[in-house]
Amino acid sequence: MLSRRSVLAGLLSTLPRVAQAQSVTDATGRVLAIPANVTRVFPAGPPAAIMLYTLAPDLLIGWPRANRLEEREYLLPDIGSRPEIGRITGRGNTANLEMLLALKPDLILDIGSTSRTYVTLAERVQEQTGIPYALLDGRFEATAASYRKLGELTRHEMQGKEFASYTTRTLDTIMQRIANVAPDKRPRVYFARGPRGLETGLGGSINVETIELLARNVAGERKGGLATVSIEQVLVWNPDVIITIDRDFASNVKGDPAWKGGTAVQEGRVHLAPKLPFGWIDFPPSVNRLIGLWWLAKILYPERFPEDIRAIARDFYARFYHVTPTDAQMDAVLEGRG
Repeated sequence: MLSRRSVLAGLLSTLPRVAQAQSVTDATGRVLAIPANVTRVFPAGPPAAIMLYTLAPDLLIGWPRANRLEEREYLLPDIGSRPEIGRITGRGNTANLEMLLALKPDLILDIGSTSRTYVTLAERVQEQTGIPYALLDGRFEATAASYRKLGELTRHEMQGKEFASYTTRTLDTIMQRIANVAPDKRPRVYFARGPRGLETGLGGSINVETIELLARNVAGERKGGLATVSIEQVLVWNPDVIITIDRDFASNVKGDPAWKGGTAVQEGRVHLAPKLPFGWIDFPPSVNRLIGLWWLAKILYPERFPEDIRAIARDFYARFYHVTPTDAQMDAVLEGRG
C-alpha cells in the first residue's frame, strides 16, 4: 500500500519539473503538465513499452516483462536488457506504486483502451503520485494519431510524424490492394491462441484487429475480447485459414484427430505468426502489428502482394526496432521461433 511518506516524496520529486511544464492533451482530452525535458517514462503496459521503445528508446525506464535472450537479439542491447518493472494495466498488473515513485519517471504512459475505466485509473494514479499519466488510443487504426501524440508528449515531434506517415502509407497501400474484394468474398479466418488453439478473439477484439481488417473473423459474430471456444464450434465454422501464435499448436494440429476434419488443416493453411521480438498479429497488440499486416496480407492474398516479406521486415526492424537482422535472424523470425 502507498504510504503518505512515499506519496509526499513523489509529489516533491516532481515539483521542479512541473514548474517548467508544458501543457499537452492526451487522447482522452485530459490536459497534462509535461516537464520540458522528459528523460524517464514509465510504461503502464506492454503496448506502451513497445511504442515508446520504437519512438524514443532512451526514455524507457524498463519493461513490464523482462525480455528473453532470444527477444533481445532484435532490440538495442542496452535498452532491450533493461529491468522488469511490472505493469499498471492489463492482465496481471504487478507494478507497485511505491516502486513507481522510486523510479522517478517524468511521465507515465498507457496505450490501450481510452474507456472511462482507464481514465479513472489514470486520474487516480496521477493524483496519488503527482506524476503526469498520459493515455493514448491503442486501437490499430489509431496508430498514426498515437505516434503524433507520443511525439508531443516526449518532445520527439519529428520522429512521431515520420512514424505516423509510415503507418498511414502502410495501411493505405494494403487496403487499396484489396479494396475491390467484396467483404463476403474475403477469406474466413480463425485466430487460434493457446496450446490447444481454442482461445480466440471475438468480433471487435483488439487481438484480431488486423485479421478483421483483411478478412472475415469466423468468431466475429459475437462481440467481445478473448474467449474460449470448443473444437466442435471451430469445425462448424470450418475456416479457410487458421492463424496461430502458439508454436505447439502449429506443430501438433496436423496430427490431431480432433482437427483433421477442418478444411484449413487438410489444405495446409495453418500459419504460425512470427513473434520475435514481439508478435506480428498479437501478444502484445501494439505497433508490431504493422509488419504483421504485411505478412497476413501476403498469406491471404498472395497474388496481390508479391513483395519479398524479408525486405519489408528488415526495413521495418531497422526503422522501428533500431536493429537490422541478419539473414539467419530473419529466418528465425519467419519460422515463428521464440
